[in-house]
Amino acid sequence: MREWTREPLAVVADIRLSSVDKKSIPGECAVRLCNYMDVYANDYITENIDFMEATATQAEIQRFRVERGDVLITKDSETPDDIGIPAVVVEEIEDLVCGYHVALLRPRRDRVNPTFLAKQLASTESAAYFSRLANGSTRYGLSYGSIAATPIRLAPRPQQQRIAEILTTIDDAIEQTEALITKTQQIKAGLMHDLFTRGVTPDGQLRPRHDDAPQFYKESPLGWIPKEWEISTLSGVVEFLDGRRVPLKEDERARIPGPIPYFGASGIIDYIDRWLFEDELILLGEDGENLVSRSLPLAFKIAGKSWVNNHAHVLKPKASQEIDFWTEALEWRDYSNMTSGSAQPKITQGQLARMTVAVPLPSEQQQGAAILASAGSRLVADRDECTKLRDLRSGLMQDLLTGRVRVPVEESPVAAANV
Repeated sequence: MREWTREPLAVVADIRLSSVDKKSIPGECAVRLCNYMDVYANDYITENIDFMEATATQAEIQRFRVERGDVLITKDSETPDDIGIPAVVVEEIEDLVCGYHVALLRPRRDRVNPTFLAKQLASTESAAYFSRLANGSTRYGLSYGSIAATPIRLAPRPQQQRIAEILTTIDDAIEQTEALITKTQQIKAGLMHDLFTRGVTPDGQLRPRHDDAPQFYKESPLGWIPKEWEISTLSGVVEFLDGRRVPLKEDERARIPGPIPYFGASGIIDYIDRWLFEDELILLGEDGENLVSRSLPLAFKIAGKSWVNNHAHVLKPKASQEIDFWTEALEWRDYSNMTSGSAQPKITQGQLARMTVAVPLPSEQQQGAAILASAGSRLVADRDECTKLRDLRSGLMQDLLTGRVRVPVEESPVAAANV
């Protein structure tokens, strides 16, 4: 750690605050802009980003043209704790110019590795500094002086390179896992559409589409559905449980065997043992109940006793109906033509009760639920893996960017990642 130093950002990078706005002005040169969200949403700036088209003067292009190895940070934000977000440019991108709400940092390569610098600026230490120095009332910004004075921890140059390699390897793994999550979500969405419109045959295979095998389908108020399916109102397949409204006082909280989830308009709001300000809740019944929100229809299978507020409906599938099937079916359903109200759209119990639904045979419901559960398990596993990688990255940044753990230059990135 003795060989580490701490320097102001201005010592290790040339700092340029862009003046290029989003306008296209006749007579100026056509460019692409790297704007606030391009930096905020990406750790690495590449050609694959869909940059905005605009114009700039020759002088602006000369000063604010983005080059490979530049580090960009957001210099303005609506909140002081969400500012100074960095991204490093890893490709040469033709005609790309730094936009108005972004600062361009050109590292002095003999002093600092660009990726190492970006990671230092993404550290909790730098975030706290930016939050403290951001000024404004409705919108917060960093001045040139604040950015220039940002303290940067510097390891010896070879160690910077190795640390950058390690953190980039973790970032690549996170990106690949996120791509898997996106793909799995798309697969599950396709499965849901097929299962709730075509269903499955007794051997577990999707039915042919109506256009390919019309003999398997019949007309209904919902369009073409399999011949084996029935049409019902939602009240025909579920019971509506209003629960009982009870006061929740301080001494009663102490007797609750918690934590017990508390559901609100968009899902779990909190757990009762941490909820301090709610005076009245609705008590649900036992296992196997379903929740649909009035203002934002989301379906939840509730295990054990739970609490909800008065922005939710509690449903319980009737005998022979498969709860996992209906949980997914209610989540998939489009409620846009049922909501009423403007400030806070709602769906009434009467509207839900009258809602037309297609009802497969119980055995087919079970098959469909099992298929979706398999896709859901894959999604959960991918999300868990992504969480582990993010936690690993957070720990490595804390260890490596502060010099707490020294990375020998001769050590491979993979081995060092297991420090």
